[in-house]
Amino acid sequence: MMNLDTRVHEFVREGFAHKSGKSTVKVKDDPEWRKVRDAGTRLWLDTGDIDEAAKLWNSSFDALTTNNTLLNKEIQKGIYDDLVAKAARVVLEAAPKISETDLILEIAFILNAHHALRLVDRFNAFVSVELHTDLSNDVERTVAYGRRYFAICPERFYVKVPLTPAGYLSARKLAQAGIPLNFTLGFSARHNYVAALLTKPDYVNVFLGRLNSVVADNKLGDGRNVGEKATLATQRELLNLRKAGRTKTKLIAASIRSGAQIGDLAGVDVFTMPTKAAAEYHASPRPQVASQVNNDPTVPLANGVTFAQFGGETLWNVPPKFKDAVEDLLKKNLDSLKPEDLQAHFEKAGFGGFLPRWSTADIQTATKDGKIPVYATWKDRLASGKVGLDALMNLSALYSFATDQKALDDRIHSLLKTAKILG
Repeated sequence: MMNLDTRVHEFVREGFAHKSGKSTVKVKDDPEWRKVRDAGTRLWLDTGDIDEAAKLWNSSFDALTTNNTLLNKEIQKGIYDDLVAKAARVVLEAAPKISETDLILEIAFILNAHHALRLVDRFNAFVSVELHTDLSNDVERTVAYGRRYFAICPERFYVKVPLTPAGYLSARKLAQAGIPLNFTLGFSARHNYVAALLTKPDYVNVFLGRLNSVVADNKLGDGRNVGEKATLATQRELLNLRKAGRTKTKLIAASIRSGAQIGDLAGVDVFTMPTKAAAEYHASPRPQVASQVNNDPTVPLANGVTFAQFGGETLWNVPPKFKDAVEDLLKKNLDSLKPEDLQAHFEKAGFGGFLPRWSTADIQTATKDGKIPVYATWKDRLASGKVGLDALMNLSALYSFATDQKALDDRIHSLLKTAKILG
């Protein structure tokens, strides 16, 4: 009997005969987007909605990103309901003793890969495909599924691995195997400084819109420039590392919320833009577009609020002592490290808030809060440095994605019950 990996690979690729260099959507040149591109920024759309992407797609764009939330939106439309039952039968034929949990995970993998292939076929785009959130703390399974994703479309897939202690190490293994990586859920310059030197992915991220929101939503300030400052600082750190020949990692400005941010961040390596923000920029483009990488915007706070109260400066500062800790880490046998070894290393160096050891209660609280944490719940630990704001934002992002992943998994489960594939 054919093994599961091979059978799933064949099933997902059935009928896919895309020729690189050809797009089925008409591609036009757009001078306004060309200005941004000429300022040094690659342009990606952050959507899984094929019709919405087609309205904006032009010759200056070259990739699309999906994630658990965006894929869930597409699955909930019902467009792949028939595919779920077919996929289940394929999986069960190849692995009749598979557990219910692994069956659902495998079908979610198939849906993600199938939808990403449709994006490749329509736009001739590179597409970032994201791993199931259940794998985020499992090095071995992350590597296995990352390899499988890439094998499905090595011409066009980037594999998204979330930033966690395990993620740093599993992404490192995938990068060493030559698999192009989008190392996601980064929120600070120090997050990505470590990634660029330890993991060496193709791309890292700053989820800048969420950084603005955590300050604004919790009334610590109006939210202006928090994410922009963190993004631009991260870009400068990466440029210095690249100039020194220590990494090739590039930065993605992610979680863009407005058209204005596109002009304010021109020159950052990559934008991944929701269609709403991209349309907003195109409606009111900058007359002149120039790199803003050396800009260091001021972040206004509310009266009486200081950065020390919530660890704000850790988003953009990478102090010498932290860099020394990274250099000490790099002297170790990196390929023998375990996730808890990373945590212990930074704890010993005085940066325990960088990769905290989250309790079950912490995870439950973050899940309840959603993607923007409630400051009042965490303020003492943020002020003391026991938890970094970047670490907290990462936790909240991961478990907000997990919530959407569960909604996707629940739909799969319901469809399998209706088809009497599950009892």
